[in-house]
Amino acid sequence: MQLSIKQYGGYFVDRKYKICKQAEDYYRQGDYFCSEAIVRSIRDEFDLDVPDDVIAMASGFPVGMGGSGCTCGALAGGIMALGLFFGRSEPGDPKVNHTMALAKELHDYFTAQHKSTCCRILTKGMELGSSVHMEQCIAITGEIAEKTTELIERELPKKS
Repeated sequence: MQLSIKQYGGYFVDRKYKICKQAEDYYRQGDYFCSEAIVRSIRDEFDLDVPDDVIAMASGFPVGMGGSGCTCGALAGGIMALGLFFGRSEPGDPKVNHTMALAKELHDYFTAQHKSTCCRILTKGMELGSSVHMEQCIAITGEIAEKTTELIERELPKKS
């Protein structure tokens, strides 16, 4: 496994922090929404040889599944990123069980931190696109990017 301490902005920081800040910046700058920002940041920092199509696959999840207000797009993006590392691509491969356990762990973490995974509840009373809405979603995006990275770094040595 690669050392997770790297230089970022003139300082040496751990990979989780770098991914957190990069995902937040992508969202803040309007480059990507939550799920896309997480997938892009993790793919790039881990230097995964996967096409930009994985980012495109994340494009339907923002604002609670395409604006429906359901599952938070940041959570969906984190789970997609876990699948990039630990998911199956062959029929019947039992490693899907490990991936599902990691997805549940991320879900349970999210629920413990925010009491709900539902975008509609997380943003209740906020106007879509308002500064308070944006700052909350940017913060959640960074938080989940960081937690997802923590899970990846913990599990990668076990994958070998």
